[in-house]
Amino acid sequence: MSTVTQGHLVSPRAALRASGLAATRAAFRAYPWHAAYRRRLALTDFAVVATAVVLAAGVRTVQLGAAATAVGTFERLGMSVGLIAVWLIALAADRTYDPRTFGSGPLEFHRIFDASWKLFSLLAIAAFLFKVDEARPYMLIALPLGLTGLLVARYTWRGWLHRHRAERNMTTAVLAIGLREQAERLIHEMNGRADSGYKVVGVCVPVGAVRAGEEIEGVPVLGDLRTAGTVAAQVGADCVAVSGSDAITADVVRRLGWELEPVGVDLMLTAELADVAGPRITVTPAVGVSLLHVDAPRFVGPKFLLKAVTDWAGAAIITLVLAPVLIATAVAVKTTSRGPVFFRQDRVGRGGRTFSMLKFRSMCVDAEARVDAVASAGNDGAGVLFKQRHDPRITKVGRILRHYSLDELPQLFNVLSGNMSLVGPRPPLPVEVSRYEARMRRRLLVKPGMTGLWQVGGRSDLPWEECVRLDVYYAENWTPFGDLMILARTAKAVLGGAGAY
Repeated sequence: MSTVTQGHLVSPRAALRASGLAATRAAFRAYPWHAAYRRRLALTDFAVVATAVVLAAGVRTVQLGAAATAVGTFERLGMSVGLIAVWLIALAADRTYDPRTFGSGPLEFHRIFDASWKLFSLLAIAAFLFKVDEARPYMLIALPLGLTGLLVARYTWRGWLHRHRAERNMTTAVLAIGLREQAERLIHEMNGRADSGYKVVGVCVPVGAVRAGEEIEGVPVLGDLRTAGTVAAQVGADCVAVSGSDAITADVVRRLGWELEPVGVDLMLTAELADVAGPRITVTPAVGVSLLHVDAPRFVGPKFLLKAVTDWAGAAIITLVLAPVLIATAVAVKTTSRGPVFFRQDRVGRGGRTFSMLKFRSMCVDAEARVDAVASAGNDGAGVLFKQRHDPRITKVGRILRHYSLDELPQLFNVLSGNMSLVGPRPPLPVEVSRYEARMRRRLLVKPGMTGLWQVGGRSDLPWEECVRLDVYYAENWTPFGDLMILARTAKAVLGGAGAY
């Protein structure tokens, strides 16, 4: 089988020989933005870590005051330099600079957290065994300050990457291999979303299925399975994504991996596992095959106990911190419109149990009686939800409260009472639940939350099916670290006000 290059037929073997070292270099040059982005991350990490460590050393020096000696200061300087170096090495060793984690998913943040707490756990043990009192300020100041700074810096850089992906071509070029239907689905998922970070630049189909000049979703078909390795090098693909079919056997994948190895192109195998997160997937080697285990979702156990404790403690702290805001909002609601400060509404919680959810009242007192009249003017909500962008029942203060989600702050008391979580599926109305299908009822397996994937994913602007999918995905795949990420993203969504009405 031959490939077409600049109007001439070239055999794959001849093309591979002709490309040689040039193809290898071209393949590695396909990652220039990765290298530049990695340098930015490394410099930022150094600045954050150095600041945190130096500040901790400075606090220790101030504590000692007149008791500080030149020898002690020199020892702290050496300890600080060593800690900065070891911390940066730990971040690199835990693959926090892996290009495959750039721009998507929580793995990048999880690795930073993992590398930092492991390092300081070892330091704490060493300080205890050798009775090193100088390590205390590093544990109490450098770790929390540095870890927070690292996560915020990565989050900021990720936002920058998302904003500049298209204009600076900061995407991973992919050669898709598989049947036309599989390639079409992959192109739709990768090329159809600006934030995916991947772009399919070519397709290779099974042997004998190549048609001259054919395109799939605007992406050209460049060859078949036998020429995939050569095509990947020629088009400068960063990676090859293989979708399973009868024509793609283990031997084909093995040989393709051998061809891609010398030209520095990654090999990916796509799995048809919709809405299954990484922590539930385990690969186990067996005789001649690799088994992909998918853990069943669990809704009880120590992890849920940890979530309950964290929710209560977090809600208590947030309530104390925001007490002035709660009081000011209550006064604004009471003095600007007739009616109670709080609005109570029955919602359905975990296991289908009904509870009374609190909000600051943002509508006039006869809002429920006017719902049919308002609904006749149209529904901007999704599915069984009723929402209207310019609902006449909303008060002037209520519109501000809704824009910044201040009306939902009283739900902190629902969290403290155990009916809700800080993070979880959207709390549904009983009328919504009465229309649920079996799939939708899975969102009732966990407590509803003040915020969740629906909140950071678009709120009221999301289609109904997407709301349900996000809630079910959260219920089946949640992790404590994922909750922290959602809480961080919630702050941005609330300040932006997108989808709030």
